[in-house]
Amino acid sequence: MAFVWLAVFLVPTSGLLPPDHDPYPIDISDPDPPIKNLRMEPERKRLTWDLHGNVSEIMCFINSKAFTKARKRTYCSIPDLSCQATNYSIKVTKGQPFSTWIQYPSQEGNPRAAAENLTCWVHDVDFLTCSWAVGREAPRDVQYNLYLENLDSYEKWPCSQYRADEQGTNVQCRFHNISVLSKDQTRFLVNGTSSGSKIPCSETSDRLAKIEVLAAPDITTRWCNQSYSFMQWQVRSHLNDDFKYELQIQKGMELAYKQEIYKAFLELKNPGTYTVQVRARDATFSHYKPWGPWSVPQHFVCEEGARLPVWLTSLLIALGTLLAMGLGLRFCRFSVMQKLFPPIPHMKDHINGKLQNGRTMTWDSWDQDSQEECPVAEVQVLGET
Repeated sequence: MAFVWLAVFLVPTSGLLPPDHDPYPIDISDPDPPIKNLRMEPERKRLTWDLHGNVSEIMCFINSKAFTKARKRTYCSIPDLSCQATNYSIKVTKGQPFSTWIQYPSQEGNPRAAAENLTCWVHDVDFLTCSWAVGREAPRDVQYNLYLENLDSYEKWPCSQYRADEQGTNVQCRFHNISVLSKDQTRFLVNGTSSGSKIPCSETSDRLAKIEVLAAPDITTRWCNQSYSFMQWQVRSHLNDDFKYELQIQKGMELAYKQEIYKAFLELKNPGTYTVQVRARDATFSHYKPWGPWSVPQHFVCEEGARLPVWLTSLLIALGTLLAMGLGLRFCRFSVMQKLFPPIPHMKDHINGKLQNGRTMTWDSWDQDSQEECPVAEVQVLGET
């Protein structure tokens, strides 16, 4: 019995599973295990090992959860390496039973000193805000700093504006122009510093489009009359362009009702008097994203003789003015052409009794007193040539 306990204590740490793992079979009596030297290669983002036994399939786990099958039986790709201490393990699923694990990176400092409840969200079109709480066991001189990291390119952006608590510890960060940030998967990383101890990091990751809280819609057009009303709105976003809308409509003294639509306008027939407001959310992630804030309520009084909206009235006046000017210019042009190029009079054909080209012109008498009668004695037709 003593020999068995001695053998257990002599097994390397990487050959035992962490407490939160399910028990995997480990052959502690095998002096030559099929897998040795389990290690992390952070530059290549690989969990790798040396293979010595006859193994046909290996599964990789992260914190006890199955992640992926090993490639070429010698490594697993880890696309998102955490800054926090994480348990990575592998298990032989086909071949000689064996499993082992490592922790990466190694735990440094008191985990309860790290920033807590890290939360980030995009709001008011252009802003990104992240907030967190000071660790419950953080030293008094602790200070936190936040960075954004693109998980594809590893480009980093430091926080541009902090807000501190009464002790001067940073507890919130705001970015003022998200259009310059990455739209890919982003890591939000908070590092801590202290003069007397090491402070572990805190992190979370997501796409900016998934954490955006849409701003209230801007009403761009509205008008109505007794038989018809129309309202149009616009939602601004650097990250999303597919929206779903919720309307809240109250007609007269009736109870308000809600309606969900995908078009950015509302049409009502025989509307009467009513009040409406609208809010939006991303249609792609609508199953879990909350609605944005409501727009300013719009009150419509659609009675007989209701005036057209100012923009439509101005447009009609402008069109009428342009039409009148066009007709006036056309008439003036015709009159000027008539004066510059008067029509040429045509002689009457006395033989056929018809006007040449079917047109004639009246001759004005310039001097009635100078007119003389010229009698014709005889007209002889010689024939046609």
